[in-house]
Amino acid sequence: MTGMKHTRPILSALILAALTFAGPSQAAEGTVPRAVVELYTSQGCNSCPPADRVLYELNQEDHDLLVLSYHVDYWNYLGWTDPFSDARYSDRQRDYANRMRERYVYTPQIIINGDNVVRATAKSQIASTSASVDPLLALADIQVNVIDTTQPATGTVSLHNGNVASRHQNTQIWLVGFDREHQRDVLSGENAGKRLVHANVVREMVSLGAWDGTTKQIPFAMTAACDGGVAILVQDGRGGPIIAASMIRF
Repeated sequence: MTGMKHTRPILSALILAALTFAGPSQAAEGTVPRAVVELYTSQGCNSCPPADRVLYELNQEDHDLLVLSYHVDYWNYLGWTDPFSDARYSDRQRDYANRMRERYVYTPQIIINGDNVVRATAKSQIASTSASVDPLLALADIQVNVIDTTQPATGTVSLHNGNVASRHQNTQIWLVGFDREHQRDVLSGENAGKRLVHANVVREMVSLGAWDGTTKQIPFAMTAACDGGVAILVQDGRGGPIIAASMIRF
């Protein structure tokens, strides 16, 4: 009995050591989200914080959705430069506006599956629309070699079932890397003095080019580390509907 007294502490210490020195997680494969919910927002827009909060709550409550925060750059002149803003995200929103024949872009704006515009603060409507749209197709998968959130992700995008994809003209493939959460104090501009919370902030968006519908594998290496995850979006043209997606959360 005396020897048994020390067995459990020793085992606990060994398990703790194994967890401590196990290193980064191994390869992970993507899953298909029920819908892709894109928020176009800006820390320089005083109408955006309520929409940022709604997206944050949706991300906490429904892990079947892929929610993404794209920070545009066209409000930076108002006195605060959004640290997450990028002209490429503004261009993406303009592509949507051009296809939807909208005269201008605005924030906050929610677009679901690239084809459904919903009021950005209408949480219940965003949830119900995301549940009612046609399911995304399983045309693409993404695999990350090793998950280490301190390093840029590397992996492979697999495209398959090309007979379906070939019916869509000019299909575009996008690779997106995002951070899980950011809370930032805004020091000037329209939101001066506010602490803003953002979910799944897009930090890198890479075009993998057009897809002709043939089965293929595309290796990728991102340039920035992201601690939220990576996703692949298959889109029917620039600014067109999203027809397929795959995501990996870190």
